[in-house]
Amino acid sequence: MTKELSKLEQQIQKFMPFNEQEEHDKAILLKWFESGSDILTRENEIAHLTASAWVVSPDKKSVLMAYHNIYHSWAWLGGHADGDADLHHVAQKEVMEESGLTHVKFLLDEPFSIEILSVDGHMKKGHYVSTHLHLNVTYLMEADPKDAVQNRPEENSAVAWIRVDQIAEKSTEPWFVEHVYAKLCEKMQVKFRGRLSDLKFSEKGLK
Repeated sequence: MTKELSKLEQQIQKFMPFNEQEEHDKAILLKWFESGSDILTRENEIAHLTASAWVVSPDKKSVLMAYHNIYHSWAWLGGHADGDADLHHVAQKEVMEESGLTHVKFLLDEPFSIEILSVDGHMKKGHYVSTHLHLNVTYLMEADPKDAVQNRPEENSAVAWIRVDQIAEKSTEPWFVEHVYAKLCEKMQVKFRGRLSDLKFSEKGLK
């Protein structure tokens, strides 16, 4: 195991789960680390590491999202490790590549969230990609909505700031809204208590 991969494993070991989902997914993620399998590259067609970014505005009321070509939905930013065990760096790189931002700052150096995500089979660049798992680590970042953004045609068709209370209506992925985006917003509520008191999550979505 490389030094960077070992460091990432230690960060996951120290990670404090926010809910039952994170508790279960942390245990599964650590089992993958212990398995000795190559989880750093897409050569492992069953499961591999990815890094996502929850990029918020300074007032914490908007999130930077992209309309992804594969999923046909507004979604968070992120991508594959592709051999780089420094997922902190991967997350930052993916944000800049997918949004065109030239400046983004981390609000936390350690992982903000972890998820084991199922990816349905799909076509990419003319080739079929079988259903697999993303062993995902999410980082919390902040950027200025005044900074220019632009889409990356090979990945997405639009990039925009979306208010927290509009995520549910923008995303066409109900599972993500309920189990990922809602959780991230709740964690934001806890971390920035009082700053987001007017934006609540309900059974009907974020409102």
